[in-house]
Amino acid sequence: MRERLAAVAGQVARAAEHRGAGFDPAVAASLAAVVEVLCEEYGGLPTFEDPWKDGAEPDRASLLTDRFGLDGHEVRLLVTVAAGELDLTFAGAYDLLGGRPGHGLVTAGLALELCGLPTATAAGGRRLAPSSTLRRTGLIEVAHPEAPEAWLNRLLRVPDRVRRHLLGEHAGGPEPDVERARVQPVPVRSDTSREVARAVQRGARLLHLHSWPGAAGIATAAAGLEEVGLTPLVVDVRVVAIEDVVEVLRRAVLEAALTGGALVVTGGEVLLSDRDRRRLLEPLDGAPVPVVLVAHGAWHPRALSSVPLSLAAPHPTGKDRERLWREHLGAEVLEDSDSPPVSTLRLTPEEIAATAGYARTVAARLGEPLSTRLVREAARAMSVGASRGEGDLGRGPVRVPATFADLVLPDHTLGEIKRIVRWASRRDDVIARTQVHGKAGKGTGLAALLTGNPGTGKTLAANVVADELNLELMQVDLSSIVDKYIGETEKNLEKVFAEAESRDVVLFFDEADALFGSRSVVNDARDRYANQEISYLLQRIEHFNGITVMATNLRGNLDAAFSRRMQFIVHFPDPDEPTRRRLWEHHLTMAGALDPDDPVDVAYLARTLELAGGDVRNVILGATYDAAWDEAPIGMRHVWAAVVREHRKLSRIDPVAPPPPDADVGTGPARPPASA
Repeated sequence: MRERLAAVAGQVARAAEHRGAGFDPAVAASLAAVVEVLCEEYGGLPTFEDPWKDGAEPDRASLLTDRFGLDGHEVRLLVTVAAGELDLTFAGAYDLLGGRPGHGLVTAGLALELCGLPTATAAGGRRLAPSSTLRRTGLIEVAHPEAPEAWLNRLLRVPDRVRRHLLGEHAGGPEPDVERARVQPVPVRSDTSREVARAVQRGARLLHLHSWPGAAGIATAAAGLEEVGLTPLVVDVRVVAIEDVVEVLRRAVLEAALTGGALVVTGGEVLLSDRDRRRLLEPLDGAPVPVVLVAHGAWHPRALSSVPLSLAAPHPTGKDRERLWREHLGAEVLEDSDSPPVSTLRLTPEEIAATAGYARTVAARLGEPLSTRLVREAARAMSVGASRGEGDLGRGPVRVPATFADLVLPDHTLGEIKRIVRWASRRDDVIARTQVHGKAGKGTGLAALLTGNPGTGKTLAANVVADELNLELMQVDLSSIVDKYIGETEKNLEKVFAEAESRDVVLFFDEADALFGSRSVVNDARDRYANQEISYLLQRIEHFNGITVMATNLRGNLDAAFSRRMQFIVHFPDPDEPTRRRLWEHHLTMAGALDPDDPVDVAYLARTLELAGGDVRNVILGATYDAAWDEAPIGMRHVWAAVVREHRKLSRIDPVAPPPPDADVGTGPARPPASA
């Protein structure tokens, strides 16, 4: 690098000699003093040709020749521009020669002159044009691009990251905005990763990796790049403001090239779905390093002028995830039988590593041994933070997760809900071992229909499915979907399904019969378009790659074609007496302290009151509030008063109060009259 700076010093001396006569005497004297210092610093001024020979001793600048494809003139320009930021003496010379005191930067015209490039021809100008390699890759920047001055008077500079590279400084890492978006990959080899490696070896510069939520997109890209000796830099554009994406990607490409690696961009669906996709993807087009774009969707045909090689990222199987969990947690945690195995959590390799680290931190703070329960809670906490967005982690109350213990259902119904969770947790294994799932262009998702009267536990079951799978429950607001204008309902539905696929959530339609009614005979235009909406929805569910749960109180109102598209149709019956007793006991257990002097007669309540689970919950909640007002434990008096209010709310006749304790059918002590 010293020889290259000596060459710049020689050119500065010659420029000073040629211009000296026209300078003010004071300026000329200062310039002569600066040249003298440069002579002393670099041991004489070499001739113009010798130090610029392409076969000179390799240095930090020479590395850029291969990585960025620079020619000799471009390397000279880069070093000339950087000299003012590497040595203050050059900064002073540039101020004097360019007539721009106080900046220490070289103007475009002076840089071209010092490199022997004519400023009035295309040969010189094209090397500093916005589309040139030096400008496009960010090796050289215009210091004040908004300045209205003539182009040749514009000041040029090199980014701090390039300056550090030329000095051989390895500390510091990428620029701060790139570092904030950086993701630590967990490479996992597969057939697809070997395809990535072969494509890069054959000269591919941009690849598209179609990676649905839960698939090993980053891990596959990283493994393929490492196989050909490239260190992957992974950045997530989802954490970058859309107005900053282009600049962050340009700096990420620059960082990957400076370190001799490759770039993996995850969250590519953000770029592909934006209307300004061509501008957002521009830094990746023609990048000097291999780039793999990982996205939750297919490549957009109009994203760029050329179509990259597109591959599908594999889904880790249960065994793959178990191996990764063992690497990060140890076998003793996986063998913990108190909770479902963590290998059923549908996480990517990177999410597994992050969750394991967070779980260890939580265990250390609590002073507890690492367990499956803690790991699952850590995974749920991290997914909640991710769904809220950057900066919202830990804000607001965290919803208490629902578990199978909260479901009080007949054995058959509960068994079907557990089967839904088992199928969903092993979906990647099925996709990996067979082609039946997703055949003929159909989606790889699962759909379940829950039927039954209000209050029988359908909504709670949907929450349990989501929480057991460590996914967010995305409940669809039907009022925002149905639109009176023709065609708008389908557009709204498409937005819902697209968001659900990108966020990897359980999509929940409550009161589904309001939207998915039976198709009818066409009597007018409205009937025809209503039927089109239902037909569209049937097709969209069939091509959905996520998990859909629909609940309805009136199964008969649903179109018959929905049955074929459902993997599960689970009926929630009205609870019988044994089930009602379990419901009362379950909710009372969670209600807090009970009054031993006024015990709750669960047997009487279960035998005489035909209430669904939701109604029982309302009764216990009302009794809890009454007991809190009385500042007393919950007693039968509180429960019975809440029972009467619930019956009146449901437009039912007031129930018969429990008999006094001395009656022949006594079931407990005498009760005070219930006040509604």
